[in-house]
Amino acid sequence: MNTQKSTSLVQATITPLSSIFGSGFLVIVPILAGAVGEFSVAAMAVVCAIAYAVGSVIRYNITNAEPALASKPGEALIGFERASDFALILAYVISVCLYLHILSSFVLGSFHLDTELYENILTTVVISVIMLIGLTKGLDDLAVLEKWGLYITLLIIVLLVGGFTWYGFNAWQSTVGITPFKATAHSPWEILTIVAGTLIVVQGFETPRYLGDDFDSATRVKASRWSQIISTTVYLVFIAVAMPLVHTLNGQYDDNSLIKLAGVASVLLVTPLVIAAA
Repeated sequence: MNTQKSTSLVQATITPLSSIFGSGFLVIVPILAGAVGEFSVAAMAVVCAIAYAVGSVIRYNITNAEPALASKPGEALIGFERASDFALILAYVISVCLYLHILSSFVLGSFHLDTELYENILTTVVISVIMLIGLTKGLDDLAVLEKWGLYITLLIIVLLVGGFTWYGFNAWQSTVGITPFKATAHSPWEILTIVAGTLIVVQGFETPRYLGDDFDSATRVKASRWSQIISTTVYLVFIAVAMPLVHTLNGQYDDNSLIKLAGVASVLLVTPLVIAAA
């Protein structure tokens, strides 16, 4: 019985983790480095803490709002639920478009073809392929792609963390030491909005709220919580070990800057990174 529960929890956690990591890990380092410089880890910790608070609301709704909606709710409650669904749809449209543009930038950047026109074309093609798979094969096939995509992403993150850690260790032991870097000049308001915008990178913990047909409420609450704990740990470690390499960007913080950082750590990391982005 316990084995079955453990398996269900793992399966339920795949969807939020896939949504959280998505393409976010590809851009979080240059975004934060350009905004807050050496305070990137602290900024990410604050963002993750805020995200966890929002996640607590989602988990409360799974436990309390869902039973209320299932037991003859009033018109006001139904209207509020529909309004929140509409807001979520808009948020997902923005999120998916952003992630696909990041994906396009990474893939095309590796071939030095990352122009706006080519990025838009590739993004449109990817959306069309996803829609075609969904229409012809159903969501089950997309779920399989989601699972394997997560496995590949986590593997690449582990490789990057290893490569960045080795680089940082060697830099720390060298006579020069770890070279500091500076953030791009921004006003306090710009810094606040940039850091606040990175909340989208850790967004995805809400997806268990909509997996009620496959998992019970207790499993979904745990899946949401564990997805945030795992992603917070991974992001903080990933950003921390990347900091010693950021000076090699020479102040140029682009969407595909992680490719450059990976190349500095080891040329062997570049190809797997591009594959993970694709």
